[in-house]
Amino acid sequence: MLLTIKASVRQPTLAQRFMLASLIILVTGMAGIGFWVGNEISTGVVHRTGATTALYVDSFVAPLLQELGNANAPSPQNMEQLSRLLQDTPMGKQIVTFRVWDPWGKVIFSTDQTIVGKSFPITEGLALAVRGYVSSEISQLEKAENVSERAIRSELLETYSPVRLRGTDEVIAVAEFYQTVDALNQEVAAAQRRSWLVVGGATLVIYLLLAGFVRRASDTIEQQRMTLNDQVSRLTELLSQNKELHDRVRRAAGSVATLNERFLRRIGSELHDGPAQDLGLILLKLDALIGRCEQAQLEPLQVDELTSIQSSLQNALKEIRAISTGLSLPQVVELSLQETVIRAVRAHERRTGSRVKLEVAPIPEQAALPVKITVYRVLQESLNNAYRHAGGTDQQIRVFMDGDLLTLEVSDQGPGFVIQPSAVINGHLGLAGMRERVESLGGTFSVKSEIGKGTQVMARLSLREEEGDNER
Repeated sequence: MLLTIKASVRQPTLAQRFMLASLIILVTGMAGIGFWVGNEISTGVVHRTGATTALYVDSFVAPLLQELGNANAPSPQNMEQLSRLLQDTPMGKQIVTFRVWDPWGKVIFSTDQTIVGKSFPITEGLALAVRGYVSSEISQLEKAENVSERAIRSELLETYSPVRLRGTDEVIAVAEFYQTVDALNQEVAAAQRRSWLVVGGATLVIYLLLAGFVRRASDTIEQQRMTLNDQVSRLTELLSQNKELHDRVRRAAGSVATLNERFLRRIGSELHDGPAQDLGLILLKLDALIGRCEQAQLEPLQVDELTSIQSSLQNALKEIRAISTGLSLPQVVELSLQETVIRAVRAHERRTGSRVKLEVAPIPEQAALPVKITVYRVLQESLNNAYRHAGGTDQQIRVFMDGDLLTLEVSDQGPGFVIQPSAVINGHLGLAGMRERVESLGGTFSVKSEIGKGTQVMARLSLREEEGDNER
C-alpha cells in the first residue's frame, strides 16, 4: 500500500521547481530590499529633521549664545529669552527638552534645572557636534542625563547642533534638542509603506513575466521531450528489429556455410567416384594399348602420340583428385577449435611439402560449427595462395584472442601484389570469397600487401554463440 501511495505522488516538473525556487529568491530579495529601503528612509527622515533643527539653532538660538565666546555662561537676560523662545514658537512646542553644553561636557543651560552646571561623559553625538557636525538619532534615553526624559517617554529624537562664534568656525557651545517621534514615526511608516508597495509591485511584475517566459519555455521543452521520447522509442524498436534481423542473417549465413560444405563434399565425392574412376580406367586401357602397339612395332610417331595422350590424362586425373581433396572438408564437428587450425595447416603441409610456422595462443576449446568451417577455409585458401603465388616462402600463422574476437593472421615473405577489389583466382575461392565468408558471420577481413614486402591476411571472428549457430 505504501509503495502504491509513493508511486502515485507526481514529482514536480522542472518548470515548477524553477518557479518555486525563483519565488523564494524573489521574495527574499524583495524583503531584503524593502528592509534596506525602509532603513534608508528612516535614516533620511531623521537626518532631515536634524538639519531642520540645526537651521533653527543657527537662526534663533545661536545669536543668544554668542557671549559664550568670552563668558562661561549666558547672561540671565539671554537665558530668559531662550526660555520664551522655547515656549512661544511652533518649533519650541515640539521640543521636550533643550540643553546647552560647553565643549567639555558641562550643561550650562537646560529646561531641566536639576542638571544645570553638572558635567557628564561626552557621548558620540556630543563629540561630533563639538567638531562641527550635526548629529541626529532616535535615542532610547539610556544616558545619565536622561532621567527626566525617561519618566515621560520611552524614546525621543535626539539632535546635537554646534553653536559657532559669529564670523568664525569656532564651536563655542552645543545645543541639544529632544523632540517627540510620533509625527516622525508616522512619516517614516507612510514612506516605508509606499516603498514596500513599489518593491512588492515590481517583484510581482518580474515574477509574472518570468513565470510566463518559463511556462512557454517549459511547454516547448515538454513538447520536444515528448517528440524525442517518441523518436527514441521508435529508434529503439528499429534497433531491436535490426538486431533480430542481424541475428537471423548470421544464423542463415551459418546454415548456408554448413550447407555449402555439404554440397562441396558431395561434389568432391562425385568427382572422385565418377570422372576420376573413369580416367583411371582409361589410363589402364591406354597403357595396355601402348604395350600392344610397341609389340606390333608401329611407327614411333604413333606411339609418341599415345604416350602424350597418356601423360595429359594422368595430369587431368591428378588435378581432379586434388580438386576433390580440396572440396572435401574433414569432419570438424568433433574437433576443437585448436585442432581445426592444426588440421588445416597439416593438410596443407602434406599436400604441398612446404613448412608453415604455426603459433596458437590460448583460445577457447569449442566454437560454433560455421565458425570452425570458416576458420578452416580461410586458413586453407590463404595458405594455398601463399604457396601458389609466393612459393610458400616463410609462411606464418598466428591465432589468438583479441578481446572476444578470434583473430587469424596468415603471412608470407613473397613478392606481394597490388590488391584488387575482387579476387577469384583460377576458379578457386579468392580474397573476395574469404571476405564474404568472414563478414557473413559478423567478422572483419583485411589484406595488406606491397610489392616486394609479402602479404598478410587477417580475419576476426566473434565466438559468441547465438541460437541456431550450432545447427548441423
